[in-house]
Amino acid sequence: MESPPIKQVATRDAYGEALAQLGAENEKVVVLDADLSGSTRTKAFSKAFPERFFNMGVAEANMAGTAAGLASSGLTVFMSSFAMFAAGKAWEQVRQTVCVPKLNVKICATHAGLTVGEDGKSHQMLEDVTLMRVLPNMTVIVPADGPETHQAIRAAAALDGPVYVRLSRAKTRVVFDDDHSFTIGKGDILRGGSDLAIVACGVAVASALEAADLLAADGIDARVINMATVKPIDGPLIEAAARECGAVLTAEEHQVAGGLGGAVAEHLARTCPVPMDMAGMHDTFGESGDADELLAKYGLDGKSLAARARELMKSRDSMKREA
Repeated sequence: MESPPIKQVATRDAYGEALAQLGAENEKVVVLDADLSGSTRTKAFSKAFPERFFNMGVAEANMAGTAAGLASSGLTVFMSSFAMFAAGKAWEQVRQTVCVPKLNVKICATHAGLTVGEDGKSHQMLEDVTLMRVLPNMTVIVPADGPETHQAIRAAAALDGPVYVRLSRAKTRVVFDDDHSFTIGKGDILRGGSDLAIVACGVAVASALEAADLLAADGIDARVINMATVKPIDGPLIEAAARECGAVLTAEEHQVAGGLGGAVAEHLARTCPVPMDMAGMHDTFGESGDADELLAKYGLDGKSLAARARELMKSRDSMKREA
């Protein structure tokens, strides 16, 4: 008997659905887009609530300033574009007009990471988490799948202040049930384990679960943690994983410098240093190609994560013997 097909959803699709629902529930929600509403999935909101939707054209910096102005009048503002432009083009305006006054603007950026695929390195934004995480007052969320995105968008709307939500173009494996409960600043243990902890966010969460299955076949008990909120990060959960497992591997579809890997390393360096490794982009751009093939090439599929975990455990055990 064949196994049922794995359900896949693009987080941008879940964003569009959640946004339309919010619009029906709260008349203070307004949406801005940079002439990409079909791709970012804000189109459903624009059709349902045209008086609360503003197409700003190809002008992300201006969009950020406009979003700040609307938010200063008491509105909850969602602004969307591709991650390359929302985080890259508009960074100065986000810093100056949104984060400095701590305004209620939610930047929901789609088409992030390697899984943009064939669009290649010019559009595969791999530095956005770093850019947004460094900004004071900014909350950074990277949902693992569709159901978590629904919850994250609602949580972002309820939070008073700037939020950056990183969303994917490609359909990816659904990890959570529809009744999943998301809380900003809290991670989730998706699989228990005591030999090694794998901390992942976004599309890498599905790969981490696959890696844990492969490691289990070798008798290795890997803990898998979904760290959807990269800032503020769930310090107690990471510390407990470090103490109880003795080694931590991070996985992200992003540069490890300043991304999830950097955030976890910074926290553990201050609280509970243990052997660590980071799977992700190591000071390199992506390239054009099939999304799944790119994840495999850059070491972000389940097989590659399992191999990296084994090497990290060898390094940890060697350090113990030498101590």
